[in-house]
Amino acid sequence: MSRRNGAPQGPKDDAPPPTDQNKQARLLSSEAGHFSLIRALHMADFITEMNGFCGVMSIFSSLRYCIQDDPTNYTNAYLALSLIPLGMFFDLMDGKVARWRKKASLMGQELDSLADLISFGVAPASAAFALGLRTPLDHLLLTFFVLCGLTRLARFNVTVAMLPKDATGKSKYFEGTPIPTSIGLASIMAFWAYNGWTHTNLPLGVWLKGTALEVHPVALMFCLHGCLMVSKTIHIPKP
Repeated sequence: MSRRNGAPQGPKDDAPPPTDQNKQARLLSSEAGHFSLIRALHMADFITEMNGFCGVMSIFSSLRYCIQDDPTNYTNAYLALSLIPLGMFFDLMDGKVARWRKKASLMGQELDSLADLISFGVAPASAAFALGLRTPLDHLLLTFFVLCGLTRLARFNVTVAMLPKDATGKSKYFEGTPIPTSIGLASIMAFWAYNGWTHTNLPLGVWLKGTALEVHPVALMFCLHGCLMVSKTIHIPKP
């Protein structure tokens, strides 16, 4: 995650200047003036938007892979998976820019959460669906993973001010694993595609085939990852 949602940094942890927030709030609530929303955004916010852009394009690439005629052509699948780490690059850069310019905002915090949910929650789940996790129980497990990411982001936004801080004002640790760690899932799926382990060839096959509980056991790693994100007892020190 980035500066605002539990990644290695933090304008969200360091309270932004009230005057800067007030100025942005006035622009956002202004009834007059063209493009007041665009003018209210900081440079770091536009970089956060690029994170969201990568997530949406990843989802579209997964959809293109689903509808193509040749499932052994993994070009769109690779594109979908590679856009997830690219989104993480922008997720890290927005914090660096925010600290460099000494500008953060409540608007930016919300943008960061929403972009992270798309790029590191919905996009990996979409890629998993495209590669073959398509039974009803698979869908439930993937949905559970996305909802855990959503809940983890919301919890961070609510509790960040109450977490122990170091001398610089940053939170000392993350509660649960940050949602961008789903880049690990994307790497695993890229390995599957490289080896042709997709659809009927998914690792470990399928359990309870032909029943209402038919499931690909590899979908359980998404469930486990979701549980790690919402864990209250796991404390990961911030770098």
